Amino acid sequence: MRAVLFPLLAAILAQWAGSSSVCACDGLADGPSGIVVAVPDGNTVKLDSGLAVRLIGTRAPMPAGSRPGAQAEPLAAEARAGLAALVLGKTVRLGLDAEESDRYGNMEAELFLAGPAGTWVEPALLAAGLARVEPSPVNRRCIDELLAAEAPARAAGLGIWADPYYSVRNANDPESLAALAGRYELAEGKVVSVGATPKRDYLDFGRVWKDDVTATIGAKALRLFSASSIDPLSFRGKRVRVRGWVEDHDGPSIEVESPAQVEVVESR
Repeated sequence: MRAVLFPLLAAILAQWAGSSSVCACDGLADGPSGIVVAVPDGNTVKLDSGLAVRLIGTRAPMPAGSRPGAQAEPLAAEARAGLAALVLGKTVRLGLDAEESDRYGNMEAELFLAGPAGTWVEPALLAAGLARVEPSPVNRRCIDELLAAEAPARAAGLGIWADPYYSVRNANDPESLAALAGRYELAEGKVVSVGATPKRDYLDFGRVWKDDVTATIGAKALRLFSASSIDPLSFRGKRVRVRGWVEDHDGPSIEVESPAQVEVVESR
């Protein structure tokens, strides 16, 4: 999978584009419509109005960018090609969640093909294995549907999931995860212990918290957990999958900002 999409992934995208898929995510506000005239990468499109749109809830492999020495993530070109195959030259409409723009001035939106089918673009990319779910603490309306679209592709090893760069990591192996500091990762393991302070909760994947993998949940995120009737301390002894940015501070850690970043894999 180098210059072109695998036939299987292309077929999945074609199936989605020709489906009668409609918006299964309630509560989105209607945004502007326009024709997609450029697809800079697997996360972004540009409309004929000049508007740049960042897809929300998903993270496709990133190109190198302009930083000296920066390298593209594996399959970045294929992710861009997949998004372009779906939307380039077509009329799309935007579905807006709570936050309408990012720090770079791009509009953030769920993207839909215009017309009777109304194909929802983000789940199509996830189903083809061309992106991962990246939950947001602000834009949360569609996260359950996006996670459901990602799961079969991950289980089947489609697209990015066939590349070791995107493997689900072992959260009970701190040395390996520490080497991935600065990257967006999925890590899975048994929560050995939990802790709480007035400002944050901790999910520890080992018995020595200064060395082992820790998922940290700050005060803002704790309010979201409470609103979802989830007690983070209830994860003790459970096998969970955590997704987010890896930091290396007193052992590798992932900051949890949204309940959707933590999924229970096995209850005991």
